[in-house]
Amino acid sequence: MRAFPLLAPPALTRSMFAVLGLVALAMLGQPLPTVAAGFPIDPVRGIPSLAPVVEKVADGVVTVISLIPGTPNPARPKEIPVSPNTGSGVIVDAARGYILTNAHVVEDAAYIVVQMRDGRSFDARVVGSDPATDIAVLSIPPDRLQAVSLGSSYGLRVGDLVLAVGNPFGLGQTITSGIISALGRGLNAEGFEDFIQTDAAINPGNSGGALIDVEGNLIGLSTAIIGPGANIGIGFAVPIDLARVVMQQLIEFGEVRRAQIGIQLTDVPPALVAEMGHGGAMIGLVAPDSPADLSGLQAGDVVTAMDGIAVRDARELFTRLGVARVGTTVHLTVRREAQTLEIDLRLNSPLITAAN
Repeated sequence: MRAFPLLAPPALTRSMFAVLGLVALAMLGQPLPTVAAGFPIDPVRGIPSLAPVVEKVADGVVTVISLIPGTPNPARPKEIPVSPNTGSGVIVDAARGYILTNAHVVEDAAYIVVQMRDGRSFDARVVGSDPATDIAVLSIPPDRLQAVSLGSSYGLRVGDLVLAVGNPFGLGQTITSGIISALGRGLNAEGFEDFIQTDAAINPGNSGGALIDVEGNLIGLSTAIIGPGANIGIGFAVPIDLARVVMQQLIEFGEVRRAQIGIQLTDVPPALVAEMGHGGAMIGLVAPDSPADLSGLQAGDVVTAMDGIAVRDARELFTRLGVARVGTTVHLTVRREAQTLEIDLRLNSPLITAAN
C-alpha cells in the first residue's frame, strides 16, 4: 500500500475567499456572476467549474491509432508486424467527417483507426499531411459526429486559461488545465512554427489533441513537449489559425502549395524595436525580379503587419507566408526609415526562403 503524508489545512487564499463569497451570495438568493476566480460558473451547481466546457467538447476529441509496419520476422518473411502509434485528433467538420491531428501521429501508417469517446471505431484515411507544420487531416464516415467549434488564436494573451484534451499514454480521454505560458515559440529554426506554449499537462498520446479556451473553442492542436518523455509544464500547440489554413489546402489539394517570394527575413535589431515600440520582421535580402522585388519591397524594410494583423518577429511572418495560398495577394504594412507604407505582395510558386 502506498503511504501518503498528512496534509495540514491550507491557508485561506484570495481564490478561496472568492468561492466562499459565491456561496454566501447563493444563500442570500443573490445572482451569481458568470466568472469567479478566473473560472466559469457551472449554471446548474452555481460553483466555479470547467465541467460545462469539457462536456461541450469531449465528444469531439478522438483517439487516433496508427498501425505502422515494422521489420519483417526472419522466420516468417511474409509477415510484416505492425506497432501501434497512439495519438489524438479533433473533429472539426462533423458533416464531412474531417479530423485534425498531427502529421507525426499518422506518419508511415499502414492503416489508421479512430476511436470515439462513446466506444465506436472507424477506419480513417489521410486526406493530406504537411510535415512542415505537423498538421494532417483525416476523414471518417460522418456517422453521428460532434465537431469542436473553431476559435481564433489571434488575440490570445499570456495568462489565458486553457484546457488540453487528449489521450495521454493510451489511458483514454484525459482533461488537464493550465494557462498560456508564451506565444510565438519556435523549436526548429527551419520550420513553419508559431507555437502556443502552455503548462497544461501534455504527454505522449496528447499529440493531435485539442487546446481549448474557457468558452469551449479550439485554439490550438497539442503537438510537442520539452522534457524527459513526460510533462514538466512546457508543452506546445499549433495555433488554430495556422492549422486552419493548412487544413483548407490539405482538403483541396492534398498538400500545402507554398509560394516563392524572394526574400530573406531576419529579426528586427533590439535598438530598432525600442525605437518603434513594437516588433516586426526585417527584410535582409530581396532577390531581383522576384515577387517581393516587383511589389516594391526593399532590403531594410520592416514588415509590421500582414493582412492587418501585427507581426511579432521574422519567424511569425515566415510561417504565415509559408502557409498562405499560392496565387493570392497579401497586404503588408511596412516601415521604411520614418515612413509607413502599404504594399500588396502577389504570392507565386513554389517555395519561400527560410528565415534566419
